[in-house]
Amino acid sequence: MSTPSARSLAVPVTSAAVVAGMMFTATPASAAATTLPFTNSCQASAVLTVHKTAATSMTVDAPASVEAGETFTYRIQPGGSSYPNSESGATTTNISRLKVDYNIPANATFVSASVVPGTGVNLDGVAPSVLRINTSGAADPAGTLLRLSGNNEVIANGGNNSTNSEGGIRAPKLQKDLNGNSTGGDSWFRLPAIDVTVTATAPGVITPTIRTAGNAGSYNNNENYYSFLPRASFLGGTQWAPTRCTPRDNKDAALNAGAGPLATITVNNAGPVVVDSTTTLNVPATAKTGTAVDLTATVAPNDATGTVEFKDGATVLGSAPVTGGTATLNHTFTANGTHSITAVYGGDATHHPSTSAAGPVEVTTDPVIVDSTTTVTAPATAKTGTAVDLTAAVAPAGATGTVQFKDGATDIGAPVPVTDGSATLNHTFTTTGAHAITAVYSGDATHRPSTSAAATVDVSVNMVDSTTTLNVPATAKTGTAVDLTATVTPAEATGTVEFKDGATVLGTAPVTGGTATLNHTFTADGTHSITAVYSGDTGHNTSTSGAGTVEVSTDPVIVDSTTTLNVPATAKTGTAVDLTATVTPAEATGTVEFKDGATVLGTAPVTGGTATLSHTFTTVGTHDITAGYSGDTTHRPSTASAGAIEVSVDVVDTTTTLNVPGNATTGESVDLWALVKSPENTDAVGGTVQFKDGGTDIGGPIALVDGGAKLAHTFTSAGNHSITAVYSGADGFNGSTGQAKTVTVTDPVPVEVATVTTLEAPATATKGDPVNLTATVKTESGDAVTTGTVRFMDGTTPIGEAVNVVDGKAVLPYAFGETGARQITAVYTGSTGFKESTSTASTVTVSAPGNPGGGGSLGSLENIFGS
Repeated sequence: MSTPSARSLAVPVTSAAVVAGMMFTATPASAAATTLPFTNSCQASAVLTVHKTAATSMTVDAPASVEAGETFTYRIQPGGSSYPNSESGATTTNISRLKVDYNIPANATFVSASVVPGTGVNLDGVAPSVLRINTSGAADPAGTLLRLSGNNEVIANGGNNSTNSEGGIRAPKLQKDLNGNSTGGDSWFRLPAIDVTVTATAPGVITPTIRTAGNAGSYNNNENYYSFLPRASFLGGTQWAPTRCTPRDNKDAALNAGAGPLATITVNNAGPVVVDSTTTLNVPATAKTGTAVDLTATVAPNDATGTVEFKDGATVLGSAPVTGGTATLNHTFTANGTHSITAVYGGDATHHPSTSAAGPVEVTTDPVIVDSTTTVTAPATAKTGTAVDLTAAVAPAGATGTVQFKDGATDIGAPVPVTDGSATLNHTFTTTGAHAITAVYSGDATHRPSTSAAATVDVSVNMVDSTTTLNVPATAKTGTAVDLTATVTPAEATGTVEFKDGATVLGTAPVTGGTATLNHTFTADGTHSITAVYSGDTGHNTSTSGAGTVEVSTDPVIVDSTTTLNVPATAKTGTAVDLTATVTPAEATGTVEFKDGATVLGTAPVTGGTATLSHTFTTVGTHDITAGYSGDTTHRPSTASAGAIEVSVDVVDTTTTLNVPGNATTGESVDLWALVKSPENTDAVGGTVQFKDGGTDIGGPIALVDGGAKLAHTFTSAGNHSITAVYSGADGFNGSTGQAKTVTVTDPVPVEVATVTTLEAPATATKGDPVNLTATVKTESGDAVTTGTVRFMDGTTPIGEAVNVVDGKAVLPYAFGETGARQITAVYTGSTGFKESTSTASTVTVSAPGNPGGGGSLGSLENIFGS
């Protein structure tokens, strides 16, 4: 049926008159669970502009309640509508490009959405479908809206827009109502229902709604939730009238109930998950009447609580609590015989009961003594001076006592305790030959002694090759003693080294700690070729060094030098690396100058033949490094070949920390801080931070300044808001997301009590050592404030996280990361019924470790968490 005012609208015969007759009319009753009737106000724009109101409805079929974490489906469908055959000389052809936009509800995670087959009436054109879109109307897997349309072919705010051509979902002319009865002229249609599947996020409510936020709530806006394109034929021509509708009683009224919840789904707390348990029993194989023993049950999973009841057959022996996954009953048997023990776990709120398998305990007045068997395991061969393991296995496995290992009739070491059926001795043989090894088990109260069969170990000398390296000065002066040194490896070698000048023996020196040194005085000028001959010992073969040349003269001899450069192939900006030059001969002194191309990086002294410069590169790219040796009184200068270092940016992980007030009031601005640090607690540089309330962005990305980003935000709705911050990352810094913090937002209360905040802070502190910063919050009358949070500030920058006020106090343990005088204040952020207040600043002088009272600069947000 048509709306009376539409049928009698007195306007010229134009397409606008046709549009006026095509508005929604009264909606037939629905059999769905919940139907919300409301009024739409629409504007049709053609040659004339027509404003029209009409009754409509939305029907939602949804569960009354779900559990947090539960995935469920609700169904939503607009009511039916009609348009007239003709009016004022214009004939309505059809309406097309139909679309309806729904919000993805808050407190829910979107899973899927689909059109319900067979629920649309009198529709053709493009088949209806559901798209997830953003506010621009583009398909977006992260969008906050669901659009029912024909492939997003709409009049505006879509993927395929037109105000003068048919497309998308079309309602053709069919002069029947939704029940198939003739209407005498009006054509009825109904858009299909859609099934929306979501997962409930947290206890609270989920409310399906249509799109009315932002521009969508304005009258005659392209983002309005409902729009379509009427087409009419007039005087042989075609008239188009793009139409946009919002839920309001007239064009000048505010949004009505249609913009609110269409249904309310209560989200309950999910009950505990009860899992199966397993109980395992551990009891001794034997026991003595009158002597207590432990009966132990292990319950898995190990977070189970409750009690275990221990039984001897059907007789309950007692109960024990489960702690850390185990329960132990100390029990004394009073009767001899075989006792069949079981452990019955009673279960708890999250674990089902379970019963162990039976375990027999043989109880006697006197202990039952059984035979034992001992087996020894030893390597077939060994070397003198090299330790090997000798292992004895004692059966049965419950045997205790000790094992004495023997080499023939001689004890080897002290007796070794038997643990879990075995005993091991780590032994080093000192003599060669065949060694017959046995293991003698001592026995215990319930196991008789036993001796293993012998195992033969063939021990031989461990002869290894040696290497002798000679170190002599390049020059010497006649009549002046110099050291000739030989290094012998392995370092444990003993024996002697004979030093020779050609074939002439100069002398012999003992090898101690791997070296032998001969102090020798040359008596003749000239070139002397020196060698060192190691004698060998019982475990090391002989060896001879290469020749070393000593130029002997009455005056110093100046010789050539060689410089070799050793640098890493790669380096990271900001991380120091060692540049090392080796100068030969090894006794050369002087300095080495290191260069990056033509740029001097620094100079290092030559000590023991090497010079090392620790350098930090600040630019990326290939750096060609050279080293120039200065020379000294007896060595000429030399330059090393260039070595290339590929320097790249050092990308580090970051940690994003949120600092937000615990409470806020609707309509009042609060500061939301995000602090981004490297693993060394230094500020991240560059990038942006996007604050989020649940899954919704708050404002736009904020540039990171001194490691921090601040957003002044005003909450518009009361309740718990889960705030997160996402750092984008930048050159040298990986992105990161801060752990969510909850801000409890309440509506303003009529009266708030003034508060006074005082700060207790130490006068001095050491960088990296934690100190306590204590804020006391009271009312002006001296009563302790018990709610709200305190934000501690270093200058204008927050440090740490906001701290809850408990019994009038908030304490922040904090390690300063920068030295210098820090101006610390405590800001009470207020709470319901209490006004915010700020303490007087306290100066904390922070010194470097080992430098009490030392100075330093404030830095930036780098001080927030210390170092």
